[in-house]
Amino acid sequence: MENITIGLWVSGGMLVFVILGMRVAFAAGLAGFVGLVWLRWNGFDYDPDRFFKALEISVKVAGLTPHSKVSSHVLSLIPIFILIGYLAYYANLTSALFEAAKRWIAWVPGGLAVSTVFATAGFAAVSGASVATAAVFARIAIPEMLKIGYNKQFAAGVVAAGGTLASLIPPSAILVIYAIIVEQDVGKLLLAGFIPGAVSALVYGTLIVCIAVYFKNVGPPVGGFTWKERFESLAPAFPIVAVIIIIIFFVYNPFGDAWGTPTEGGAIGAFIVFVMALYRGMGFKQLKDALLETGKLTIMIFTIIWGVLIYVRFLGFAKLPDAFASWITSLDMAPLLILICILLGYAVLGMFMDAIGMLLLTLPVVYPAVMALNGGEAVSAADSAFGMSGPMCAIWFGILVVKMAEFCLITPPIGLNCFVVAGVRDDLSVQDVFKGVTPFFIADALTIAVLISFPGIVLWLPSLV
Repeated sequence: MENITIGLWVSGGMLVFVILGMRVAFAAGLAGFVGLVWLRWNGFDYDPDRFFKALEISVKVAGLTPHSKVSSHVLSLIPIFILIGYLAYYANLTSALFEAAKRWIAWVPGGLAVSTVFATAGFAAVSGASVATAAVFARIAIPEMLKIGYNKQFAAGVVAAGGTLASLIPPSAILVIYAIIVEQDVGKLLLAGFIPGAVSALVYGTLIVCIAVYFKNVGPPVGGFTWKERFESLAPAFPIVAVIIIIIFFVYNPFGDAWGTPTEGGAIGAFIVFVMALYRGMGFKQLKDALLETGKLTIMIFTIIWGVLIYVRFLGFAKLPDAFASWITSLDMAPLLILICILLGYAVLGMFMDAIGMLLLTLPVVYPAVMALNGGEAVSAADSAFGMSGPMCAIWFGILVVKMAEFCLITPPIGLNCFVVAGVRDDLSVQDVFKGVTPFFIADALTIAVLISFPGIVLWLPSLV
């Protein structure tokens, strides 16, 4: 049997397990291990006496593969960023950020909802965890919106959609995972996420204002804040601004060399937030909760990575990525149209899989195909299909695919952020949250269209490094 045929059968079996409800980490790990054994035994012409030899070799490969990737220094960014988010919550920096946004922005139609979007964007810039962002602001922002008469479904939808910004605005755990899988520069990818993240927040805000203007009962504006009150609200939120600036300068310093690595910047940011949390009265119980929540989320992410990496190694032996890339490049279609079809495929797949698992499973096959469409890893901008060099294309595609991952966080039936918001609020059902996020599908589609049409939005900052 051909190796590619084995690859297709095993991949199909894994998708069946995922659809039936098996966790992505276990489905991928099991499929990868079975595939490795099958490939090796196939190489031995299915000799019964050599089955255990094939099993032994596969066990060694499966055991070494996860460690080789997970031991990477860069992956330490993930628990650091998650810890920053939980510490910021216990330091009440999230409440301060929301209060500042409310006093400065709430006067526009749908003002509290717009304030929530920009507050979640600010929190996303220090946490990098969408689920944590949605959970925190479900407790802070929704009661405020309901108090002045907001539609509860709309309020829930705003929080769920706003939480997705953490996937794109650095520091982003998903961007770090993407960089590791495709072996690209983490710092450049983090830089690339800033402007698209800001564009996403602006599109969300504009949509909310339009809805509030058209439907008068959706989100009344909130006024009455003096200029003194507005400026007073900035000081409590300053630590978050400081952390953002530090991380930026550790990734890219416009005045000279970067101050260090992104990991070092994240560690310093975590220390600053930790000191602020202690200053604001965080006790041992809150610190324990922050560490436990960080540990739980980190273990979940790393377990997915471990399982998927075994599957990825199997795909490499089966030559499936190369075959898919050859097939994609042979299609009689414009490269840009093929790219759009790939992104639409992610939209469909995201209905059934979580964002991180989806990216880890698909990127080993899809990424080489996209790079081949552009002309290869080493292609120059002049000779490329998308008008950008290989490394820039990798960054551009990374932002597009992470934006699609954001989209998956609010799409039924798996939309994780929607379940988190409903879980935090007893007065909300999952159906309420899904109804509330529906308008934001349009906003995300518009944002993706803008990023595809104007790649410079994504590539300007990375090109400066």
